[in-house]
Order: sequence, then C-alpha cells, then structure tokens
Amino acid sequence: MQALVYHGPGKKSWEEKPTPAIIESSDAIIKILKTTICGTDLHILKGDVPEVTDGRILGHEGVGVVEEVGSAVTGFKKGDHVLISCITSCGKCSYCRKQMYSHCEKGGWILGHLIDGTQAEYVRIPFADTSLYHIPPGTDEEALVMLSDILPTAFECGVVNGKVKPGDTVAIIGAGPIGLAVLITAQFYTPADIIMIDIDDNRLNVAKTFGATHTYNSSRENVAEKIMTLTGQQGVDVAIEAVGVPATFELCQSIIAPGGHIANVGVHGKAVALHLETLWSKNISITTRLVDTVSTELLLKNVISKKIDPSKLITHHFALKDIVNAYNTFEHAADEKTLKVILTNE
Repeated sequence: MQALVYHGPGKKSWEEKPTPAIIESSDAIIKILKTTICGTDLHILKGDVPEVTDGRILGHEGVGVVEEVGSAVTGFKKGDHVLISCITSCGKCSYCRKQMYSHCEKGGWILGHLIDGTQAEYVRIPFADTSLYHIPPGTDEEALVMLSDILPTAFECGVVNGKVKPGDTVAIIGAGPIGLAVLITAQFYTPADIIMIDIDDNRLNVAKTFGATHTYNSSRENVAEKIMTLTGQQGVDVAIEAVGVPATFELCQSIIAPGGHIANVGVHGKAVALHLETLWSKNISITTRLVDTVSTELLLKNVISKKIDPSKLITHHFALKDIVNAYNTFEHAADEKTLKVILTNE
C-alpha cells in the first residue's frame, strides 16, 4: 500500500509501505475511505512531538470500511463502515475505567504517533471494539471525519473543561479548525457572547457565520484592551486557548475575569509563562487535557440529527495520493483559506 511517511522534522513523503496485518486478536484492519490532516500533524513535522520516529505513517483521523477483524473482535465485521477514534482504548485498564481513555495503558493517542496512522490506504486499529464506531447508513461520512478528533477535542478540552454555561462571555483564542469547533460546540450551552481572536481575517469572517458575536485581529488590535472595554473591565468568564503558542496562553491570562476558567486545548511545543503574580488571588481555574473521546457518541447523535454540521469546516478536497499537495495547502492556510481538508482514497 501507499502512505504518508514522516522522516524527521520537516521531512515527509508519499511512499510504498507494507499493508498492515492483524497482530493481536483484538485488532481490525480498516481500508481508509476518507481522512484528513490535523494541526497536530504540523506540530509533529515541526519537531514538537519527539516521540514520533522516522518511518512513522502519520494521521489519526478518518472513516473507513472493515477489511478484517481479529478473533476477539465481536462488535464489528468485514464490510462495516466505521468512524476511527483518534484515541485507542483497551476499555479495561485503570485509566479507561475512569474514562481517561487518552491515558489508556495500552492505547491513548498512539495512531500516527507511536504506531502507524490513518494517512494511508489501510490502517491497523488495536482494541477495535472500543476504538471504532459504527456509521449509520446514509450519514455524511465526510462530516464524520470531524468526529475522529477536532469536535470531541474542542468540546471536551475547551467547552467542558472551561465549564461554559448560559450567559457566559467566552473568548476563543485561535479561529483555526479546533477553535471553530469550540465555537460550534460552545453554543450547546448558550453563552451570551463568544469572542473569536485570530490573525487571519478570513477565519474571523468564517467565525461570524458560525455564531461568533465579536471578532478581533490580534495582529493589529490591542485585544486585551478591547476585551476589557467590552466587559466593563471585568474580563471574560472563559478563555479557551486553541493555538499552542506562548503568546496565546499569555493572552488568556490577561483577559480572564475573577472566578473564570482558562482551558488549554492547543498543543504546546515550548514553555509558557504562568503569571501567578497576578493570578494567585483571582480564584481562577486552569485546565489541560488530551481528548478522551468520551463525547464521541453524543456528538455523533447531534450530527445525525443535524443539530450541528461539522461539514462546514471542510474547505478543500484531495485524492489521498495527492496528500503532499494537501499538506502544502493546509500549511499555507492563510493564503489558501484552508480550514479542514478531506482526502479520499480513490
């Protein structure tokens, strides 16, 4: 088969790799139908995730059809259309019993990280019974690719951890796909105001169409000053960091109101400053999280019922074999007006 292979920081290629085979009785082999590229993949290519080694097939999102299952798999069979979770869970270890699937002792975030991932014609999924989801017939499978990672990540790490509630003023720093997914799912809880902050005017304009009440371009505006004026010098109830760079985390600290919540979603490859000299007395909470995908079934129901439409995040389509060009488009998001790309295994 062919796959997108990582060869160290800044190096990747579309090349021939062995087709995966069943290793453990709980495995399934999935033929990829559709996959995508994540901001985390870009962090890997920058060298921010050193655990990813030369020769690894990237990717942790996708939908596909079951090609083969191990003898212990009871919930899936050849021919089933499935959603692949970005988090692999054994369902039995101490972390899985606490629904902290991201820290599963035998799984967690391993696809495209510690084992070969989904940017390939085929992928091996360990613990298939607890790491795959059935796709109902007639469902928009492109939209469901967004449920592999970005929607549960946005909802769990941003909205749930940020404790968004009715009437809140929420600031989301970063209007990329994750930030926009936070915007979409935050509206489950009817906050009064949702402020989107980015350096890309196109993404801010998209955010308005998704429900943002205010948008600010931090490359040319003093965002902290604007937000303090907007909130009567109080600050926001919830600040959600959805970029993964020091400046955006610092901005969250500068705009949070007493009693507020800072929820980190972004993948950070560098140290950030924690300003306890100003925050120690503010009664705030700061949360971090790797998505556990405990919300996937809830989100799947909302997509099927058309309460939310994650297909709105898709801006570009490519054949899977054209993935190198797709990466180029994704990496130059501002110029190409890219949000999420869909790669189809033709």
